[in-house]
Amino acid sequence: MQFPHPLYSRHVLEHNFRDFQRFFLDDLLDVLAAHALMLAETGILGAEDLGRIAAALDGLDRERIRHQPYDGSTEDVFFYIDRELERLGGEAAGRLRAARSRNDLDVTLYRMQLRRRLTALAGELAQLARTLMAMAAQHRETVFPAHTHAQPAQPTTLAHVLLGVSECLLRDLGRLRAAFATVNCSPMGACAITTTGFPINRRSTMRWLGFDELQLNSYGAIAAIDYLAESLAVVSVSAITLGQFLQLLIDWSKPSAGFLRLSDAWVQISSIMPQKRNPVALEHARVLASRAFMECHAAAGCLHNAPFEDTVDREDDLMPLALDALDAMERALAVTGGALAEAEFDVERMRELSSRRFITTTELADTLVRREGLSFKAAHEMVAAAVREAGSDSPAAIAAALEAAAQRILGRPLAMPREEVEAALDPWHFVVVRTVEGGPAPAAVDAQLAVQSARLDEEDRWWRLTRERLDASRKALQEALRQRRS
Repeated sequence: MQFPHPLYSRHVLEHNFRDFQRFFLDDLLDVLAAHALMLAETGILGAEDLGRIAAALDGLDRERIRHQPYDGSTEDVFFYIDRELERLGGEAAGRLRAARSRNDLDVTLYRMQLRRRLTALAGELAQLARTLMAMAAQHRETVFPAHTHAQPAQPTTLAHVLLGVSECLLRDLGRLRAAFATVNCSPMGACAITTTGFPINRRSTMRWLGFDELQLNSYGAIAAIDYLAESLAVVSVSAITLGQFLQLLIDWSKPSAGFLRLSDAWVQISSIMPQKRNPVALEHARVLASRAFMECHAAAGCLHNAPFEDTVDREDDLMPLALDALDAMERALAVTGGALAEAEFDVERMRELSSRRFITTTELADTLVRREGLSFKAAHEMVAAAVREAGSDSPAAIAAALEAAAQRILGRPLAMPREEVEAALDPWHFVVVRTVEGGPAPAAVDAQLAVQSARLDEEDRWWRLTRERLDASRKALQEALRQRRS
């Protein structure tokens, strides 16, 4: 039986052909164009042959190729394009096969597609960070009941919480930028694995394709897969951050909390319960983040123990999974940011719960240390006793119980008047005295906002310039090829 076996064709080659059409066709044609220009620059390809190749590349019907069913007449899209170029460009197109391999072409295409996805993901990360920072600026004085271990903990501000998340997103952007630097190195010219005897100029192809550097060692350029693993790790960390935040938002939208209300554009009704306002947009974003996380780990699992050489473990069957992970993460970020941009916070509800369930008593213990000269251990024990015995979370009840605890534990009355004790239990007082760097007091929040805004502006500028540079490289490549058409 001739190649390909029908089962192999149906279950492997057809799928890989369609995936390549979907993800890599345009990149392949760009790489072939850059390779042709480099071969001409180094004298390996004559001007006449370059003109025929340029005309053949321009003459390809990309839309027809993009939707061409797999018929088994060629092994893959590489050979299909070779056949189409030979049909249009004759013998000159065959000369384009010099000093290249499917190996270095493959890895180059993967890196080109991956860097594009990383820049798109960076845009969504930056947009969500900017949305959170804008909200934080509006809610510097919105008292918020923070929880730890799912239990009421201490008052803070909504701004303080949101800036904690945006700070994570900024770190994600930094990690993404480092991953981009690893990805944006050109493997072209490595050929199968040992370069070539032709006098090629790898840096010429690198520049035409917008890469920043070479993936220098030709063996590693083909065999190494850390560029993809690093990107998957970055996306995975970002998915964890986003998933945590989305769970928080969903909890805030529960009626028992009542902190967050999505606009009607982001909720769905029930098919049977007329009253329902289901925050399914946030749930969709959460599952997309989880999907991105799991697909990253699935792709990384496929790379584990693959040999350090050219194998298919990191190629046609794997790359769609990795790219889908980035796509899912991009969608999750976009939905989260869009839903939040139109959401409303119940400021009064947050303020009300910030006075409940004894969550201001840490500051009462601190005040006892400052005013009564107690150790924090002793102050903690006294306030804990007052909480147990107060019977109510009202400041008056806590103050009365504290006075009784002081007589019993200290053997003397408090020097502090009751008014000062009750003032120490005010949630806004709790916030404003926490002026330590990174804390929730308005001045501390303003400083955090300034730092984060400057960092975000710098990241935005870097990614914008990077996108512009990649676009300019592609336009220059297309224009150079146009000028050389015969």
